[in-house]
Parts: sequence; C-alpha cells; structure tokens
Amino acid sequence: MASKIQPSDQTMYNFSSQSQKWAFMRKHWPIYVISLPGIIYFLLFKYIPLFGSVIAFQNYNIFKGIKGSDWVGFEHFQRMFAYTDFLQILKNTILIGIYDMCFAFPIPIVLALLINEVRIMAYKRIVQTVVYMPHFLSWVIVGGIVVGVLSPSTGIVNHLLSLFGVEPIYFLGENSYIRTILISSGVWKDSGWGTIIYLAAIAGINPDLYEASQIDGASRIRQVFSITIPSILPTIVILFLLQIGNFLDFGFERVFVFLNPLNNENGEIIDTFVYRAGLVDRQYSYTTAIGLFKSVVGLLLIMISNMFSKKMTGEGLY
Repeated sequence: MASKIQPSDQTMYNFSSQSQKWAFMRKHWPIYVISLPGIIYFLLFKYIPLFGSVIAFQNYNIFKGIKGSDWVGFEHFQRMFAYTDFLQILKNTILIGIYDMCFAFPIPIVLALLINEVRIMAYKRIVQTVVYMPHFLSWVIVGGIVVGVLSPSTGIVNHLLSLFGVEPIYFLGENSYIRTILISSGVWKDSGWGTIIYLAAIAGINPDLYEASQIDGASRIRQVFSITIPSILPTIVILFLLQIGNFLDFGFERVFVFLNPLNNENGEIIDTFVYRAGLVDRQYSYTTAIGLFKSVVGLLLIMISNMFSKKMTGEGLY
C-alpha cells in the first residue's frame, strides 16, 4: 500500500516546493523584470477600469461620481434592446465579424504557405516587406488611400470600369458596398502582419520531417498538407480563438473613417454607436451597459469555442 504523507511531511513538502519556486524566480529574475511593464499596463488600463462598469447599473452623473449616482438596475440594458436601431447595429457587427473570420482570417495562412515555398531569399524578403508594410499605416491614412482609389471622379477603380463602359460608382455612398470595403481594406492592411506569425511558426518545424517525406517521394503540396499545416495548427487554433473573443470588437477607427450618412445603415457597428452615444451625446451609463453586454458575449464565445477546440483538436487557450 502507498504510504500516506503525514502532516509534518506535508508541511516539509510545501516548504520545499515554495523554496524551489523562490529559487526559480531568483534565477530568472530578468524575465520577471521584463514582464513588469506589460503587467502594469494591463492592471492600469484593463483590470482597474473594470470597476467602472458599475455605472452601467446607475444614472451616472460626473459631478456626483459613482458613489453619489442613483442606481437604476437593468434599465439601461432594457433601453438598449428596446432601441429600434440597436438590432440593425448588432446585425451589422455580427455580419462584419463573420465576413472578417471567413475571408480575412485564412488569407495570412495562405500567404505564409506561399511565401514559405519561395526559394529565392532576396525575392522572399522583398515580398514579406511589401506585404506587412501596410500594417504600420494608421487607419486615417488607409481611409484616405481607399477614398482616393474609389473616388467616382479620380479613382483608379472607376477609371478601369469606364474602360468597359460602366458609369462611375460612388462606392462609399452606397450601403451595399460598405461591408466589402471594410473587410478588403482590413485584409490589405493586416494580413501581412498575421503572415509573419505563421511564418515564424513554420520556421520552427523540424526540417527532418521534410527530408523524410522527400525520401518517401512526397510532393511539395503533399508536404504542405501533411506536415506544414498540421505543425502550425496549434498557432492557427490560438489565433482563431483570440479572434472569436474579439468577435464583436471589430475596431472603432477601422469603421469610423469610412462612415457617412449614406452608408451608415449597413456600416455602423457597436463601437461607432458607443462613440456617438457615449462621447458625443454623453450617455455614459447607457454606453457602458452596451460595452458590458459586448464583453460578456465575447467571454461566452471564447469559453464555448475553447471548449469545442479542446474536444476536437486537443488545443486551446487554457
């Protein structure tokens, strides 16, 4: 029979375990020092502001503060769902999020697989640089570029269409085009940055696997589907789960630079509505309730998707 640990032995075991932890921390103290700015950032700008979410249940008054404001319970949440345009705004946010996952998420994976097959290193580096450079542009600059490209009078797109006898189209002035513009501009700006992550994951694959497959006569395409993709699958899963967690958080700047009264019906999302109602109209409690609703939905989505991911692939965030 296995011997049971006596209370005194348990105490010694805990003491030894704590000593090992402190010894490990002393040995690797530079890592903890490097991580301090990130920890402080999240504490100051992510976790401490969470306590301010209490104003979602109040009629917040900036002069009375949180302690002096009146409590109203779930009144702002009821008002949120009773608002006639909120369902349309929620629909826009969900549809744009789905389009972004279906079209924007796979493109960095495909780009990384294609770039990885390039054998001329100089050309490979040039392509990598050209692809990820737009990531460093602000959305204001990207918006200006897109407006210029799609301009009905001077834009290159309408110039090309005119060669085929098509009348100029004011793309940013029609509801039917705004979602396509939002997704395609995001793909152009950010797909290169995601490509770098997947290229880094591909670089970590053991070269012996490719050598063994070549001996067995596997083609390059076969190697991609049998070695490369399965090897980077954990990275794909983690990034996919993170994107699901931000499903309703499409980005304020990304949408706001393209919005105007002509495309507002299909283009406005929760983030832009919160800006308009919260900062412009100063409805702080109401927009905090909307933000809290969005955060809860994101948390539920990431928990559910993580559970399914663990069951199907064995990989997850936690």
